[in-house]
Amino acid sequence: MTKAGTGITVAVADTPAPPVPLPRRRGVELALIVVAVLLSVCGYCVVGLGRTGAVPPGAAGYGAGLGVLALLAHLIVRLRARYADPLLLPIGVLLNGLGLVLIYRLDLETPGDRAAPTQLVWSTLGVGLFIVVVAMLRDHRVLQRYAYVCVAAALALLTLPILFPAVNGARIWIRIAGFSIQPGEFAKVLLAVFFAAHLAANRTALTYAGRRVWRMQLPTGRVLGPIVAVWLVSVGVLVLERDLGTSLLFFGLFVVLLYVATGRKGWIAVGLVLAALGAVAVGQLEPHVHARIEDWLHPFASIQAGQGANQLAQSLFAFAAGGLLGTGLGLGHSVLIGFATKSDFILATAGEELGLAGLSAVFLLYGLLVERGYRAGLALRDPFGRLLAVGLASIVALQVFVIAGGVTGLIPLTGMAMPFLAQGGSSVVTNWAILALLIRVSDSARRPGAAPEAP
Repeated sequence: MTKAGTGITVAVADTPAPPVPLPRRRGVELALIVVAVLLSVCGYCVVGLGRTGAVPPGAAGYGAGLGVLALLAHLIVRLRARYADPLLLPIGVLLNGLGLVLIYRLDLETPGDRAAPTQLVWSTLGVGLFIVVVAMLRDHRVLQRYAYVCVAAALALLTLPILFPAVNGARIWIRIAGFSIQPGEFAKVLLAVFFAAHLAANRTALTYAGRRVWRMQLPTGRVLGPIVAVWLVSVGVLVLERDLGTSLLFFGLFVVLLYVATGRKGWIAVGLVLAALGAVAVGQLEPHVHARIEDWLHPFASIQAGQGANQLAQSLFAFAAGGLLGTGLGLGHSVLIGFATKSDFILATAGEELGLAGLSAVFLLYGLLVERGYRAGLALRDPFGRLLAVGLASIVALQVFVIAGGVTGLIPLTGMAMPFLAQGGSSVVTNWAILALLIRVSDSARRPGAAPEAP
């Protein structure tokens, strides 16, 4: 503007526009939840129609139960996390609902082993934990204060199964009076909190301190030592328990968070080399793992030997029978896989009865869930929240890769539960806890005034 009486032009900085708040989109979330519940109920009905030609008598109760759980979860998000990502909760509801449908469908083939009612109870407990976490944890940064409490609890949980007998060659369950729980499922969330807190507190030293070897800047032992020690102890315990799937998950989580914290691509290369060396060593020394590698390399050897198809071969047959559009819910034969058809091989049922199209849709749901977790992390100001969001989303991504790769023959079988989809109480409860933490993180990222921190 021009100053009066002087003819001097004075430049005045424009007043910065106030930040435009992101829409809450709770109505969108509610609409998507309704669609998710309706799709699950339709799947439940289609199973009954395909098997008996009639709608199952429990369809209304199933729909009401799932709908009430989804509505309660939506209400707590609307009240306590109004700016959370509107896609996270509907994806969780749809995956959980689809898992219940697939387990119910397999229950029809195994009348003496009905798992769907128990899975619905565990899902209720999971939603209850989801509600508690969203309601009580008002700021995700509070978890950073309890990093060492989390790691102590995680190591204790990982150690407990050693005291109990092995089941199917692995010591990963605690069984008391007919009740079983898998502590490693809860330990992975606690370790993600610890890794994120420690790396966030030392991210500068991790990036710029220490020796330079080849083209990599190695952190000092004081900074990297504690986290490597915790990782080695946790993986060592899991190797003793023969839980190689969770060991691989922890190793992948460690490498991913180290890469995100430092921005050094060399950590990914180092991680792949160490993973390959570890896999070769364990495969040679551990008979249980060696047998799985042999089955992976020669999936049809048992058929050629006249012993019938093993689990992996039956899984491959199920995927082949499904084709592009599937046989239809309730019309497949994936129950021939055996005792793990409702847990490790639940994807084989989805592939056979929903086909490649349905299986691709399931993978897209998982991909979208992981992408929204990463998006929330990138939008956060604080390093801890960023690493926590990436770590939690990576847990889901790594599990899906390991399980899907195992049942399709891409990698050896590891024996883990597909998130939300497979039978397993500890798994479904833990996945709802992960979803609650992602909801809380995304609420902080999308809240008015939140902006990405400058690198």
